Amino acid sequence: MEQVTEFIHLILDSSSVWVIFAVVFVGLFLFLWLIKHITFFYLRRLSNKSRFSLDTIILDSVSRPVTLIIVAASLSLSELVLIKIAEDVSSLETTFTVVSKLAIVFAIIIFTDQFSRKSLNRYSNSSPMLRSSGNLVKGTVRVVIYLIGVLIVLSNIGISITPIVASLGIGSLAVALALQPTLENFFSGIQMLADKPIRVGDFIELDSGEQGFVDKIGWRSTWIKMLPNNTVIMPNSVLAQSKIINYYYPEKQLSVPVDVGVHYDSDLEHVERVSLEVAREILKTHKWGIKDYDTFVVFHTFDNSSINFTVMLRAQEYFNRFFIKSEFIKALHKRFAEEGIVIPYPIQAINLTQEGSASAFSAKDVEK
Repeated sequence: MEQVTEFIHLILDSSSVWVIFAVVFVGLFLFLWLIKHITFFYLRRLSNKSRFSLDTIILDSVSRPVTLIIVAASLSLSELVLIKIAEDVSSLETTFTVVSKLAIVFAIIIFTDQFSRKSLNRYSNSSPMLRSSGNLVKGTVRVVIYLIGVLIVLSNIGISITPIVASLGIGSLAVALALQPTLENFFSGIQMLADKPIRVGDFIELDSGEQGFVDKIGWRSTWIKMLPNNTVIMPNSVLAQSKIINYYYPEKQLSVPVDVGVHYDSDLEHVERVSLEVAREILKTHKWGIKDYDTFVVFHTFDNSSINFTVMLRAQEYFNRFFIKSEFIKALHKRFAEEGIVIPYPIQAINLTQEGSASAFSAKDVEK
């Protein structure tokens, strides 16, 4: 036993501490790494049989962090072995401790980042907020995670973060003043994300007259794809202060009013009955009509040459209204012709029999 101890001290005296440390570290790392792979193999098999997705997300997120934790554990165990066989390793002990702590901190940061991103990707299809502004949410969460992580790392390596936080406060004021338009657009995007006046895929109309589908809500601007297949890029700050008509909120279905005029001599009860029959038939047979919608007719104007009324239809979404309206007008025109209902031309007629006009003209003829 004494010979073994003398041999070890001889190796240490010949500056072979790093060789022993490397052998112990590599051996421990390979052993723990093998255990990790075996454990993850069986956990993934169980996860594939599970109906839940959270376990898969956790396994995918924890794989790299566990490797860093294995590095930290190998360093700590190698340090204990080195303390047993070496006489003075206080300087190395401090270094190993700091490196182990940093590895654990980085493991936590990476796990948090991976878990948040994978969770957001997983639930983006079921969440309207994530569907409309997923990139904005992911970017904001990632910046916050890494900012907190950097402060923790600096604290662990012995750098006081209090002056840094104070400097960041002063520097942030200067940056905020310099980047005021950019920050205004960014926080306007956050505001729209929280308030949700528009979502990706919604068809909207701006107060400036542009219409289109919301294609993307980004950090600085919102992209609106118009019907001619061009794109309007609106700064978030301008969009947040604009009056917006969202044709897809609270639902895609919308009413389609159709204005019609008939002759003054028409039987309005008959006109209403015929118009309702045609409207109900169109809503039932057209592929974009709402079959169970209770359509109605409202007479509202004595116009110059006609009595005007409105027939209310309903379409599945904004673009369908044009086709339903077109089919209804064609069907109603044909049915009015069959029923003898007249849609008058916009004409002006001289009525000689109303309000004594005929007698007035007769008096003038006598004078002549």
